[in-house]
This record gives sequence, C-alpha cells and structure tokens, in this order.
Amino acid sequence: QLRAQNQVLKKGVVDEQANSASLKEQLKMKDQSLRKLQQEMDSLTFRNQQLAKRVELLQDELALSEARGKKNKKSVESSSQLSQEQKSVFNEDLQKKIEENERLHILFFEADEQHKRVEAELRSRLEVLETDAAQHQAVVDSLTKKYTETIEKLQSDKAKLEIKSQTLEREAKDCRLRTEECQQQLKNLQEALGSRLEESLCIINEKVPFNDTRSAQYNALNVPLHNRRSQLKLRDLAGQALAFVQELVTALLNFHTYTEQKVQIFPIDSATDTISPLNQKFSQYLHENASYVRPLEEGMLHLFESITEDTVTVLETTVKLKAFSEHLASYLGFLRKILPYQLKSLEEECESSLCTAALRARNMELHGDMKRLTAVFEKLHTYVSLLALPSTRPEGLLRTNYNFVFTNIAASLHGFHDILKDISKHYSQKAALEQEVPTATQKLITTNDCILSSVAALTNGAGKMASFFSNNLDHFSTSLSYGPKGGAEFISPLSAECMLQYKKKAAAYVKSLKKPCADSVPYEEALANRRVLLSSTESREGLAQQVQQSLEKIAKLEQEKEHWMLEAQLAKIKLEKENQKLKNSLSGHLTETIQEHSVLPNITEQKKETTEKSLREPIKSTSLVRNLTLRVPIRVTSCSAPDAESREDLIKTHYMARIAELTSHLQLADSKSVHFHAECRALAKRLSLAEKSKELLTEELKLASQNITRLQASKLSYEDQLSMMSDHLCSMNETLTKQREEIDTLKMTSK
Repeated sequence: QLRAQNQVLKKGVVDEQANSASLKEQLKMKDQSLRKLQQEMDSLTFRNQQLAKRVELLQDELALSEARGKKNKKSVESSSQLSQEQKSVFNEDLQKKIEENERLHILFFEADEQHKRVEAELRSRLEVLETDAAQHQAVVDSLTKKYTETIEKLQSDKAKLEIKSQTLEREAKDCRLRTEECQQQLKNLQEALGSRLEESLCIINEKVPFNDTRSAQYNALNVPLHNRRSQLKLRDLAGQALAFVQELVTALLNFHTYTEQKVQIFPIDSATDTISPLNQKFSQYLHENASYVRPLEEGMLHLFESITEDTVTVLETTVKLKAFSEHLASYLGFLRKILPYQLKSLEEECESSLCTAALRARNMELHGDMKRLTAVFEKLHTYVSLLALPSTRPEGLLRTNYNFVFTNIAASLHGFHDILKDISKHYSQKAALEQEVPTATQKLITTNDCILSSVAALTNGAGKMASFFSNNLDHFSTSLSYGPKGGAEFISPLSAECMLQYKKKAAAYVKSLKKPCADSVPYEEALANRRVLLSSTESREGLAQQVQQSLEKIAKLEQEKEHWMLEAQLAKIKLEKENQKLKNSLSGHLTETIQEHSVLPNITEQKKETTEKSLREPIKSTSLVRNLTLRVPIRVTSCSAPDAESREDLIKTHYMARIAELTSHLQLADSKSVHFHAECRALAKRLSLAEKSKELLTEELKLASQNITRLQASKLSYEDQLSMMSDHLCSMNETLTKQREEIDTLKMTSK
C-alpha cells in the first residue's frame, strides 16, 4: 500500500512540478513583455520630451524672427517668401509630430491598461499558485513524515530480516550437513534398490511372458473399471425406453386394429354389401399386425433384462440389440407390405361417390403422410441395425461414428413425431368431414374416434421418446463407448463375451474373499505365545480345537453306547421271548396227538421260513466308522437251539472284534488328520507372519524413500528461501535509496 501511495504521490508531485515550471515560464514571458512595454514607454516619453523641447525652440526662434521682422521689414519682406515656406514646412512637421504624439499617447494608454490587466491576472494567478504551493508543501511534509516512518519501519524490518537471515544461514548449514548425510544414505539406497531392480527385472523377464496391454487383442480381454453409477443410469434409461416402447406398441396395435375396422365400414359397409377385393386383402394383412408389433415389446424387454448392475454395457456386449433390430425389420416389412394397399384404398375412397372435394384433399394428404411414415421407419431401422453391428461385426461401425448414429436416431425420432402430428391433424379433419356424409353411421363415428385416440397416443409416445433420446444423447454416446484401460475398443464380440466371463469370475472371487474374519487373539496373549507359535507345530488354539473335537466325539460315543445298551436289552428280552416260545412249542409236541404230528411239519416249515426271513433281513448298526449291514443266514431247527445260540455268540464276537478294529483304525486316522491339520495351521501362521514382516519392511523402505525425497525438497526449499530473502533485501535497499532520492528531490522542489 505504501508503495502504491508513493507512486501516486510521485506522479502528483511531478505533475505539480511541471505545472509550476510552465507557470514560471509564462511569468518570465509576461515580465519580458512588460519590460519591453516599459522600454517603449520610456522611449516615447523621451521622444515626447525631445519634441517638446524642439517646439519650444521653434517657438523661441519664431519670436526672435518676429522681433527681427519689425527692425528690418525689408529684409523680412524679401525673405518672407522663404520664411513662409519654412513656416509651412515647420507647421507640417509640427502637425506630424502632434499626430505622432497623439498616437503614442493612445498606445501608451492602451499599453498601460493592458499592463494593469495583465498585472491583475498575474497577481491572481500568483495567489492561486501560492495556495497550491502551500498545499503541495503540506503534502510534501506529510509525505516526508510518512516516508520517514516507513524508512524507520523498513530499517527495523531490515534488522529483523538480517537476524532471520543469520538464523536461516545457520539452519542452512545444518541442512547442508543433513543433506550430505542423506545423500550418502541415498547413494547406499540407490545401490541397494538398483541391485533389487536388476533382480526383479530378471525375474520379470524370466517369469512374465508378455505384457497384455501392449496388444489390442489381449487387452480387449481385460476387464475394464466397473462404473456402477453408469450401469444403474443405463438400466434406468433402458427401463424408461421400455415403457415408451410399450406405449408405442399399444398405440400401434390400436391404430392398425381400428384401421382394419374402418376399412370394413367405409366407404362400403361389409355388413350390408361386399367390400372390394383390395380392401379385403388390406384388412387381412392388417389383421396380422399383432405378430409383427408384439415382438418389438419383447425384444425391448429382453434388452432391458440384459442390462444389469453387474454387467459391462457397451454396444459390443448388447447382443439383444440385434434381436430388437430384426423385430424392427420384420415390422418394417409389414409396413412396406401394407403401404401399397393402404394407398390404393385411399385412392379408391377418393373415387367413390360419397367423397367430396375437401375429403379427397384430406385423403391425398394422408396418402403422402403414410409414405413419409414408412420412410421414417426405414431410417430408424437403418440406424438401429448400425448400432447392432458392433455386437456381431465390429468392423461395420467405427467408434468415431457412434455419436453421428445417435444424433441421426434422435433426428429420425423427431421426424417421426412431426409426421404423427400431421397424421393426427389430417385424420381429425377427415373424421369431421366424414361425419357430415349423409350415410355416416354411429359405428363409423366411434371408429374414427378410436383411430384419433390411437393416433394421439402414438403422437404423445413418439414425442416422449424423441425428447427422452435427445436429452440423454450425450450419455448414450459416452457411456456406450468405453472399453478396457489403455485400449480404444473391444476387438470383437467374442472378446467382449470372454471379458464378461472373466468379470463374473473376478466378482465371484472377490465375493469369496469377503468372508467374516475369525476372532483375533489378544495382543498380550499373542506376545506370550509367539515363541510357541514359531517353534512348535501345534498352537494353543489347535489344541483347544482338538480337545473340543475329542469332547464332541466322546459325547457322541456315549450316546451310541447308551443306544447300543438299550438295543442289547431289547435283544435279550426278544431272546427270552423266543426261548419261551421254543420251550412251549417243545412241550406241546409231546402232548399232541398223531394228527397234530401230521400237521406239525407244515407249521414248523412255516415258522422256519418266517425265522429265516427275519434273520435274513439286514441288521443296520450306526457307529463312527460307517453303517454296517449284516445278513445273518442262520438255520433254525426245532431241535438245535444250543447250536444256534453258540453260532450267534460266535457271530457277535466276530463283529464286535471287527468293530473294535475299525474304531481303532478310525481313531488313528483322526489323530493323524488332526496332527497334519495342526501342522498346516502352524505353517500357514508362519507364512502369514513372514508376509507381515515383509510388508513392514516394504513400508519402512517406502518411509525411508519418502524421508529422502522430503529432505531433498526441504533442502531445495531452504535454498529457494535464502535466494528469495537475499533478493528481497536487495529490493528493499533499492526502494530505500529510491525513496531517499525522492525525498531529497521533494525537499529541493519545496525549497
């Protein structure tokens, strides 16, 4: 601020100095002119005095001559002629002198007046200049005071800056020493990192076969960055487009259906008379409209379902767009098929006797509108088929032309909307004229109203679609044309499909990694067990887990033991019952009659068969080893009960021994598996500890490199600060000298 004020004051002082100099020069000029006028006045007064003396002398001479004339009249008479001539000469000379004197008096008076006027002006100017000089002197005094204060302040700042520069020099010396040490450390680290870099480059050259980003074919298989917001936005836009297409499909179905009804009614009603073969064929084709219009909605629905949050939606991956393009082509073929019949039907209607001139004009306008409508659908099909090319043949449409295609689609949709507005206008006029026909029925009026409502729905739907596409044109052209990192585009649809598969695998892998972590061990406990974890193959956690598993197995074995004890008790009860039955049957054999002896073999055979069946049924036992299915083929006879019991005891002992052997093998296998599991856990923990230590070392290395770079940057900043301080001191000295010179000049000018 002081410098800015100083500059302003300098300019003001310089301007005032220039003004004062110009005024001084003017004053000098006026003084010179005044002196000249005074000199002229002096010369004129002197001349007047001379002339006055001359007149006096002449008067004296005249008096003398008159006196002499009285004495010598004769001489005078003789010389009267000469004196008369002299007198006339003198009179003329006197007259001239008088006139000159009068002129000089006038000039003197004018000069005196002008001198007085100039003197008054100069005095007023002098007063103004004196007041200005006083003001300038006050300003100069204030400036000198201000500059003295600023000089004192700058001197104090200079002293402070000198002290600060001394401290900075000391810090710079310390920094130099530190930088030397850091440079030495940097050299050592550079050597170490250089050796590591060589090793890593050798490993990369040996182990990494190629860099896939260099090749466009391989880079196209890389998964690009997933933009979830863009995918959600595209899905939302696809949902809006689906709603608009559904609205258009409904309106097209109604339009074609009501057009078919109109052909059946006007100009000839099919209920009262036969319509022309042309209209019959036309109505037959119109009846098939659903098979061409409905697939448009289905194709758009499939396209909407293919755009999900997890996919990468670009033109190379939107395979369903090809199906939608085919459905649009089939509908375009339908329009081309019905167009000549529709045009001929309108011409036939114009030729009928009921058609007036105004109605004929409306029919010809609709004649042109239908041609334009088919042409617009051809344009839309062309551009949609171009958009479907990247998913089948990417060389058919370059990415640089995407924006051009989208722009033309938006223009075609706007043209479609304009044509539908014209059709709606002309149809409304045509319907109003048809109502005035004397043969118009209520059915014709309602059909016309339905056609107008369907055309209005078509117009609204087309307008919404056109505005929707125009508003989101930039988003379509940008979001549907991104690709892998470092690459311009996908090479082919096959590469895009492979990329989507890799993306699914990557998402599944990342999802598998997002499992809940196990509860961490407390820090003190981990420190206490660190040596055990590093030296022993079994950790405390593994042993606790083994104990828990053993307790669970013991509980299961106790449950099985109780189960088998209950089974044994039931078997004993059944055995006692069977023995009781055998005893009863043997006592009954002794008391029965001979007839009963003849019947007994049949009964015994039946019992034998039932017992064999019951014994041959599988006996299932649940244990730790596996389900044992036993088939015991025991032959029971009525007279060998002790042999059967001994055989059962042998089978029982054999299977009990087998079960004991299998359980021992199972326990041995369980113990080995637990031992191996514990060793694997210990090795995994050792590996994790090693990786953690490696990460810590890499972090320390990064911190060291960051410290080195920071020290280098601080060194540079200190050097920059010192240079800036020296430059600042030099500039301050220069400003002080300049201000002193300016103050001296101001003092001189004020003096």
